[in-house]
Amino acid sequence: MLKNKRVLEKEDKKYFSAPEIAKLLGVSRTAIFKKIQSGQIHAEKIGRNYIVPKEEYEAILGIFVPERRKKDIENTVERVFKKYGPALRKLGQE
Repeated sequence: MLKNKRVLEKEDKKYFSAPEIAKLLGVSRTAIFKKIQSGQIHAEKIGRNYIVPKEEYEAILGIFVPERRKKDIENTVERVFKKYGPALRKLGQE
């Protein structure tokens, strides 16, 4: 995500195209278009294209996790739970 932060700091753009958002997030254009159509990503339609405001891109960074990262997170949680499960259960009871 540091790359994305640097892009935002250098970028003077007020809007990004859907393919630019996909590239910055490391996901497919189709995934971005599906999220736009479902309303999860707010975008404006200009002709045949969608544009995403810079503020929306910043919000997306906080909520969007690519599939490969989801699997990494799931594996990490599983490892932690296996190793520290009893301690975590005790903490949950307090």
